[in-house]
Amino acid sequence: RPTGGPEPRGAVPGLEADGPRPHAAEGAGEPLARRLWERLTPRPADPAAVAILDLALGLLVDHDLAASTLAVRVAASGRAHPYAAVSAGLGALEGPLHGAAGRLAHRMLVEVLERGGAAPVVAEYLRSGRRVPGLGHRLYRSEDPRASALFSRLADLDAAAPALAAARDVVAVTARQGRGLPANVDLALAVLTVSCGMPPEAGETAFAVSRTAGWIAHALEEYQEPPLRMRPTGHYTGPRPPRPLP
Repeated sequence: RPTGGPEPRGAVPGLEADGPRPHAAEGAGEPLARRLWERLTPRPADPAAVAILDLALGLLVDHDLAASTLAVRVAASGRAHPYAAVSAGLGALEGPLHGAAGRLAHRMLVEVLERGGAAPVVAEYLRSGRRVPGLGHRLYRSEDPRASALFSRLADLDAAAPALAAARDVVAVTARQGRGLPANVDLALAVLTVSCGMPPEAGETAFAVSRTAGWIAHALEEYQEPPLRMRPTGHYTGPRPPRPLP
């Protein structure tokens, strides 16, 4: 393509077909879940637990047009570089109602385990008007199917028994308080991270690593569409100014 010429439809900004290719990362032959495990916990890798982490990574790759995925699409629609598009997704993911929700659920489960039950913990959340982490999802009336899949595998992991019981207790206590909401994937991720000695941020990290693959697929797809197609227009409906603006 001549310098300054129009970019061909579907071209990835800044990436040329004949450009340099990155070297293979160290340990690239190992499964991603195994490599990620060592960065999330000091505990020795338990094959059963690593397999559950691998399942979580697969379940979290894509989930329709979540806030972060939409942000990636918008950036790619403006022909942002793929790295910039992923950065847009990471910015949206950081919110407590999205990727960071796993961190809140982790801390809640730790508190439930320390206090010996969910009742006092849930009561404090409800009294303060806060959402109980790990419960409810706008797309599902019943339990998040991603959570169901993880809970099923976690039930076979002995180390997960206390945290899994704590999560079930949170769901039951909340239901008895008339605020019953089904578990979502953030609660299931919290059971995994608590059980495996991971820090509160581990669930968010796994979420981001996995979803990055989905974001890249969305960005590549968006590059095939007409540019700036995701540019909405605003319509002002507020009060008219008292005098004409200069």
